[in-house]
Amino acid sequence: MTDPVRLTAELIRCPSVTPSEGGALHLLEGVLSDAGFSCTRVDRGHVCNLFARWGERGAARTFGFNGHTDVVPVGDAQAWTADPFGGTQKGGQLWGRGATDMKSGVAAFVSAACGFVRATPPDGAVILAITGDEEGDAVDGTAALLDWMEHEGERMDVCLVGEPTCRDEMGDTIKIGRRGSLSAWIEATGVQGHSAYPHRAKNPVTAIAALCHRLASAELDRGTEHFDPTTLALTSIDTGNAATNVIPATSRAIVNVRFNDTHTGASLTEWLRAEAAQVAAETGVEIDMRVKVSGEAFLTPPGALSDLVARAVEAETGRRPDLSTTGGTSDARFVKDHCPVVEFGLVGRTMHQVDERVEVAQIRQLEAIYRRILADYFA
Repeated sequence: MTDPVRLTAELIRCPSVTPSEGGALHLLEGVLSDAGFSCTRVDRGHVCNLFARWGERGAARTFGFNGHTDVVPVGDAQAWTADPFGGTQKGGQLWGRGATDMKSGVAAFVSAACGFVRATPPDGAVILAITGDEEGDAVDGTAALLDWMEHEGERMDVCLVGEPTCRDEMGDTIKIGRRGSLSAWIEATGVQGHSAYPHRAKNPVTAIAALCHRLASAELDRGTEHFDPTTLALTSIDTGNAATNVIPATSRAIVNVRFNDTHTGASLTEWLRAEAAQVAAETGVEIDMRVKVSGEAFLTPPGALSDLVARAVEAETGRRPDLSTTGGTSDARFVKDHCPVVEFGLVGRTMHQVDERVEVAQIRQLEAIYRRILADYFA
């Protein structure tokens, strides 16, 4: 049988810093093939992806899992207590980049799925869609897998994403949706001049400051039934001007918006541009803006899928999980256009940090939860 802790350690030892495959998908392909899964590499661009299916295409019931094996860079390797790609166990914890986000989640589901189809072959199919590009641009990752699946007539009826979702205790949170994410790069262009003669210049710093104040002080909404209020954060204001007696020609700012289902990326973009146009008209400074929408807000309404996962979590942990939409984006934002999707995984306390690590007991507990979800789904 596949041991999820050992498999997690082996995956950690694969240096799969996004978008490098690092041997992780090759490892999983071997494990899944040995368990009778039909595996296909779905590479696009410079990104490697893996599709695996047990059972017949077009089966009456198909349970899907989505996860990623790519990881963020380690940062200062000298600051790590353990080798970031060592997969070392100590103090009841498994250490290394990806231990939490999310090689453990992938390993737990692979172990659960392999054990499940061997012990009790289901009347249906199990699909895994594993990408190597979740931590990067995500253009050729899960999106590529879903494009390929549509072309090939492959379909998941429901999908579980294995991101670390729990806040403090194993089993405390299931994600049933995510906020949308939008970033805007703003550039104000005025007329350079001497600070002693401001009437001869057009100060872009004044304009960018006014615009940033308008944006940051706006109340966009007060939240909805399943979402917190939309937030806007100023992440940079920069002129690059060290002179005290020069009004610069340009000034720049960056804002990030995390939005709920009151808005869309398009409606927020329209609002941002309207605010910029108002400030430009008031100051005579030209303001340009580039906007990127990373994902729209979405919700899988509480129901059969979230109940299925919640029952399994409660059975294995004794804890009834909260249903949440908090946090950043995930590849569930792509899956939601394919089928109903929820997310459940480990406690995410150390993800992306130096000395990322996970409790070994949690990996085994997560495998048991995933195994129970599969058993209950096909019951």
